[in-house]
Amino acid sequence: MIGIIGGLGPLAGIDIVRKIIEETNAQNDQGHLPVLLSSQPNKIPNRVDYLLGLEPRNPGIDIANIAIELEKAGASVIGMPSNTAHTGPIFDTVKEELTRQGSQVRFLNMIDEVADYINEVYPGKAVSVLVTNGTKNNGLYKNSLEAKGITFIDSHESLQEKIHEAIYDKTYGLKHVSSPVTNRSHDALVAAIQELKGHGAELIIMGCTDIPMALREKSYYGLPVLDPNRILARALIRTQDATKLKEDVL
Repeated sequence: MIGIIGGLGPLAGIDIVRKIIEETNAQNDQGHLPVLLSSQPNKIPNRVDYLLGLEPRNPGIDIANIAIELEKAGASVIGMPSNTAHTGPIFDTVKEELTRQGSQVRFLNMIDEVADYINEVYPGKAVSVLVTNGTKNNGLYKNSLEAKGITFIDSHESLQEKIHEAIYDKTYGLKHVSSPVTNRSHDALVAAIQELKGHGAELIIMGCTDIPMALREKSYYGLPVLDPNRILARALIRTQDATKLKEDVL
């Protein structure tokens, strides 16, 4: 079955399960792929806090332990709907722990899947990303995209703070007020896309898995907006059973 490590945040796990269902070619209930979601946010330390030096325990250790639980329950391929958890200090620890524990499960890297998708569908486009400070400071998307020959347009400091606050502010940010999303968070992210377009961006990645809850259109100001959760969902289906994957609709 497909295993999902949820809780990063909790709604992102539910979101990717829904997208796996949406992207599966099935004529009835029995035609869908088995999916097991493990949402244990209480066990996984805050990823951004760890990257900023505010949390001592590496979340990768607990993520790997949950992956092992999923493998023992029957998962042969695993996805993790969290951009920040794919940064090197965390994701490398996940892989090291899985190797140490003798895991045979295939753990897909969402960032690599996004980069491969861009090169296939949007070759030559200059890309910018809406991310948290922790993800930006570790150069996750910048390094991964540039390594695959993709032009990256970075956000300047003041714009980045607005993006981060739209995600983490305790009064209106997505991590704290997500159902429904506040107008202030939504408007700040849309304004950021407009500004990034002015800096030369031709394509936007929603680099936090909570952002798709706020930005539901496929494009803003003429720029396509990519959802890593949906790209990962499609990659999980393709890996598990390629015959079940619907045709991509841009």
